[in-house]
Amino acid sequence: MHLEHLRRLNGPNVYIAQPVVIARLDLGELTGRETTDFPGFAERLVSALPGLAEHHCSAGRPGGLLTAMARGTYFGHVTEHVTLELSALIGRDVCFGRTVWAGIPGRYDLILERPADEPAETPLVGDLIDLAIRTVTGLLKDGDIAFDAELAALAATHERTSLGVSTAALAAAARRRGIPVRRVDDLNLLQLGYGRHRRTVWAAMTDRTSAIGVEAAGDKMLTKRLLESAGLPVPEGTVVTTVEEAIAAYKEIGAPVVVKPLAGHQGENVWIELTDPDEVAAAFHAASADGGEALIEIYVPGRDHRVLVVGDRVVAAAELSPARVTGDGRSTVADLVAVANTDPARGEGHDRPLTRLTLGETELAHLARQGLAPDSVPHAGQVVTLRRNANLSTGGTSKDVTDRVHPDVVRLCRRVAATVGLDICGIDLRLPDITAPLPADAGASGVIEVNASPGLRMHLAPYEGRPRDVAAEIIDRLYPPGTSGRVPIVAVTGTNGKTTTVRMIAHLLAQDGRRVGMTTTDGVYVGEELVYRADASGPLSAAMVLADRTVDAAVLETARGGIVRRGLGYDRADVAVLTNVTDDHLGVDDIATVDDLVEIKALVAEEIRHGGRLVLNADDPRTAALADRPRVRDREPSVRYFAMSAAAPRVERHLRTGGIAYFVEDGMLTEASGAGRSEILPAADVAGSFGGLARHVVGNALAAAAAARALGMPVDLVARGLRTFEPHDLNPGRGCAFQVEDRPIVVDYAHNPAAVAAVGELMRRVWRRDCVAAVTLPGDRCDELVIDTARAVARSFGRVVVYEDEDLRGRRPGEMAELIRRGLVDARPDVHVHPAGDLKDAVGIALGVSAPGEPILLLYEKLQPVMDLLDALGAASLPGAL
Repeated sequence: MHLEHLRRLNGPNVYIAQPVVIARLDLGELTGRETTDFPGFAERLVSALPGLAEHHCSAGRPGGLLTAMARGTYFGHVTEHVTLELSALIGRDVCFGRTVWAGIPGRYDLILERPADEPAETPLVGDLIDLAIRTVTGLLKDGDIAFDAELAALAATHERTSLGVSTAALAAAARRRGIPVRRVDDLNLLQLGYGRHRRTVWAAMTDRTSAIGVEAAGDKMLTKRLLESAGLPVPEGTVVTTVEEAIAAYKEIGAPVVVKPLAGHQGENVWIELTDPDEVAAAFHAASADGGEALIEIYVPGRDHRVLVVGDRVVAAAELSPARVTGDGRSTVADLVAVANTDPARGEGHDRPLTRLTLGETELAHLARQGLAPDSVPHAGQVVTLRRNANLSTGGTSKDVTDRVHPDVVRLCRRVAATVGLDICGIDLRLPDITAPLPADAGASGVIEVNASPGLRMHLAPYEGRPRDVAAEIIDRLYPPGTSGRVPIVAVTGTNGKTTTVRMIAHLLAQDGRRVGMTTTDGVYVGEELVYRADASGPLSAAMVLADRTVDAAVLETARGGIVRRGLGYDRADVAVLTNVTDDHLGVDDIATVDDLVEIKALVAEEIRHGGRLVLNADDPRTAALADRPRVRDREPSVRYFAMSAAAPRVERHLRTGGIAYFVEDGMLTEASGAGRSEILPAADVAGSFGGLARHVVGNALAAAAAARALGMPVDLVARGLRTFEPHDLNPGRGCAFQVEDRPIVVDYAHNPAAVAAVGELMRRVWRRDCVAAVTLPGDRCDELVIDTARAVARSFGRVVVYEDEDLRGRRPGEMAELIRRGLVDARPDVHVHPAGDLKDAVGIALGVSAPGEPILLLYEKLQPVMDLLDALGAASLPGAL
């Protein structure tokens, strides 16, 4: 058994709304074998991993996996559960797993949930699956499994790559508010919100944090001068660059003194309450990194406190104590430290509420000052401090005192934050008593330090006292209560008409001055600017639009391929539009039937916000039926149908219950709500509809109008947008008509039976005469679909020029041309088939076999070569084109 490959879906997907990884497993020699074929295996497995006994499996209750193994289950399923259990053992919080057959004997896909903020490309999940495979296969051979060391290494990797405590709290607080969150790579950097509401936070620093304030806070001497000039209490001090200067400053200031780095952080190399010149010299060497600058200042007596200011509010305060242990009369200091470090709240760095205790050089020196060493045995109840400074990052602890802060201290801290110029500020104070007024005596209290990116863990999970949700305070500062951090999102999917509908909706929304971000098969647009040229109908393109701070609304073409391979690029849409679902992409990505396509595209309907708007094609039974799916109904959407006639059964039933629908009535695009009717504009006035003769374009216009109205667009602006949606400029390559010599050429992207039938109907309705078609079809469809599409061509065209695109998509030269020919002849034995070498040859032959005035349909794969060729032929745009 081995892992073939991994595929990561980073957004909502057809399995769950959370990120997942899909692992393709080859069972090898275990193909067809079940757990019951190996007596004792299940017992050995549960003995090695006792937590498996609690796994629910499909039974929906604890013990479900045990029941499945006793009954007999395949080893892909077992490996799924072992991976989930190993994940739990390293603190990786995931629950969902599913195993599905991959269509080949012995091949299974394991669908496993991933933590929301886990780095997308981390090797951790692959390592966990590999360990699960080795565990299962080892136990099958009745071998001894020793994975503790490997599991500990994976746990360390997980902790190291997870968000820090402060950043994780901010992410959680944002999600509780419904604000979108995206982690950037493996950094403690978060993008919050969408479009013009996007904000960025890096730990407790935001994109509103003043760069000058950060620089000022990072220079302790500059901070001191700024505060001193504002009349705020700071300890007397000076910058020294040599040992001699440090000793001289010590003598001038007077013992005790503090020596610390000029730009240090987290309490590293801070030496306090020094009373001896030798101590000052040693501290200078450590604080200055043997040759830099250090700050020496008078020691302020009292207790250490950290006060957190957000905006102009004091939101939390903590009293800090240095790292310490308490003797029991039996254990050494080293033993007491080891016991303290077994507390699961302690970890390395800032990944957990508390930091592990150490016995390094600083701690040993401090112990020696107390007449102690690591092997000393303190008496019962004796408190042994390991450091003088009380930073959490060096093992200290915190006690919440927020409710006890005196108003004088509150005013002091607000002034400090304003003086330095920070929106989020951690202020270190030494005070005799934070509950009392500030002492009048100079040097009896002082602002020790100002932190531009303060850690939040001392307030989120204090060692003593009430936790404070300071992350929520920061989020509320960025997004005042009542704001969502979102811009309207319209997601459009379906088989045909997606791109045109997306472009129409974006054009309609722009009528009232919105700056619209749009993703389509030809690129990403912001406003009228093409910012990224590519087939941009997947999640990466959606994320690109939603990260643009100038975007007021997003219209996202959401294609099958992106959903299958990466999931959605957004968390939920305000409006979901489904144009239709018909034969296309069969044979691709394990899609065998149209029902498979429905399952994929239904995700767009299922992942709308609660109470969102759902626009469905009532003329397509599969699409209309999406409103009945349980996951769709759970969203309680407002369903809006569109159809070519009010007589569509779904529309009639919907209107009888007071629903909203869009259709053509007496030649008018009409909005109906229950028995009421509102005319939008004549169908003949829809730009690009050839006077309303292009029924599929009118259908797209109905869908676009429904989406725009769902977002509150006035009817007059919707009508104006549909009249001005000039296709040559706004919808290139979709039914655009040109005049070459004395022949009209209609350029369209139709590439499945339904699309070809629609454009064929258009040609007959507009020109009412025989037409010529020059066609190519994409090679990544199954043979039967290619043949069916060719049959649809033959039903509308008696003369067909067949050419192959430069990109054969894995086909052999000539293979696609032969398949198309077979479909043409099968549907219409008398069809005239004209083979062509390439696009240029095909257009030349089509011009040659057509009579003057006869229209030509040109189907293409890539638009730019078509436009270049038409330009070379001197083609002119025809008015009334789609």
